[in-house]
Amino acid sequence: MLTINNLHVKLEEEDKVILKGVNLTVETGKVHAIMGPNGSGKSTLSYVLSGREGYQVTAGEAILDGQSLLEMEPEERAAAGLFLAFQYPVEIPGVGNMTFLRTAVNAQRKARGQDEMSSAEFLKVVREKAKALKIDAEMLKRPVNVGFSGGEKKRNEILQMAMLEPKMCILDETDSGLDVDAMKLVADGVNALRSEGRSFLVITHYQRLLDHIAPDVVHIMADGRIVKTGGPELALEVEQNGYADILAEVL
Repeated sequence: MLTINNLHVKLEEEDKVILKGVNLTVETGKVHAIMGPNGSGKSTLSYVLSGREGYQVTAGEAILDGQSLLEMEPEERAAAGLFLAFQYPVEIPGVGNMTFLRTAVNAQRKARGQDEMSSAEFLKVVREKAKALKIDAEMLKRPVNVGFSGGEKKRNEILQMAMLEPKMCILDETDSGLDVDAMKLVADGVNALRSEGRSFLVITHYQRLLDHIAPDVVHIMADGRIVKTGGPELALEVEQNGYADILAEVL
């Protein structure tokens, strides 16, 4: 599904190298998790894959389902099936949640050559998916993320993901700032979307989210590259002992 080869990235303005040769393959239908200390490049990786400005790729490639992501505009990446759930979802005053969702869904359907969703069809689907995520009707009527709690913003991100039905879902520290109940709701939403044709890359600091999501593979990232890969037990090792021992082995 997603293959990253020797990816090197620097900040455009500061000329600071952040990613120093990332190699990663996420197979179709699998859930991979990336953990690592602050400043290791985890969020930068998600930003570069989604096409955020301010970063310059100096070497390497990122291939999504046979297509080169790095040659696409952000909206083309989304239409190709990439979705990024932000660590800090932004507020969009003046834009209603329902309007935003329907516009996004139909823009992607149009880009894929599909018929647009009618108002009645969209309303039925979004209500069903919102109910599963415990998002009440009033939240759907409000401007995007405006006045939402941290947990509400993250659930709204998962609702967007559920409506867009991407092939490759990247979650950038979605558990950040969530209490236990909100985290479980987000994890339940992610688990409901797991399928043989959809892959996930979950970026997190904490084992507690992975307790609910149960990744197939766990990677440790440090100093701008993947330094160790293993199964779920690797996340437990980090939870119990921290990163020091692992980093001493590889850096």
